[in-house]
Amino acid sequence: MEISSILGMSPEGFHKVSYTRWGNKHNPAVVCVHGLTRNARDFDWLAEALSHSYDVVCPDMVGRGLSDHFKVPIHYNIPQYMSDCNALIARLDVPHVDWIGTSMGGLIGMSIASMTGSPIRRLVINDVGPFIPSSALEYIHAYCQKDPVFKQFEEAYAFFKKQYAGFVSKDMPDYWAHITKHSIKTMPDGSFKINRDPHVSAELPGALSQDIDLWAFWDKITCPILVLRGKKSEVFPADVLTEMKRRRPDIEIAEFDNIGHAPSLAEADQIERIQAWLA
Repeated sequence: MEISSILGMSPEGFHKVSYTRWGNKHNPAVVCVHGLTRNARDFDWLAEALSHSYDVVCPDMVGRGLSDHFKVPIHYNIPQYMSDCNALIARLDVPHVDWIGTSMGGLIGMSIASMTGSPIRRLVINDVGPFIPSSALEYIHAYCQKDPVFKQFEEAYAFFKKQYAGFVSKDMPDYWAHITKHSIKTMPDGSFKINRDPHVSAELPGALSQDIDLWAFWDKITCPILVLRGKKSEVFPADVLTEMKRRRPDIEIAEFDNIGHAPSLAEADQIERIQAWLA
């Protein structure tokens, strides 16, 4: 695995977008994009497994991980992320990519895949649909507002294990240690904070009074699609998945027991399902 970066462009000027890269650069490209408050290292298990056959690229979207932060919070938005991902794909210099997107990463993927001439060849959507009810947005907004300070690593570990309990179906100490390590930064006084801009959810307050409706985008997507869903998901209602299937009968679906929002893609059955579909 190597870590590199590209330059994205926004109304503020240029900004660094960091990414991890796994596997042989001459293999087919897979781009993995994380959820609203997460970062590229969430995909380490999946990326390592896919790296034997694919060139796997996982960006830290601006405001997260090792990427730069914006000064103006409203610049954190889907069109900006689409622009940054387009720059990343251009860096790869490939005609097309397969896309794996968790939550926000799935929304970005759907948006890009719906466009004429899209470089997305195949699309894996992890625990999000083209319709998100306002109740789910309130759930997301509530945890996005948290910006705690941890005195000890163990405090951060306990926080992430509780905050993202729905990610996994069983106790996975190594997983939580990894997530914690790559989700915090050390402050000058030796304490720890989450390594993301707490303003990445700036768009949400205005959206809380209404649902997010992207069915018009969904109806324009023509590439093959695999949809993953945690059966206990707070963000991806089962009836939305049913409607996705009604509109696109050819999509494939995989649901996972004892998982909420969103499947970690670090458990063997999830990784194997994606590998089989991409093969």
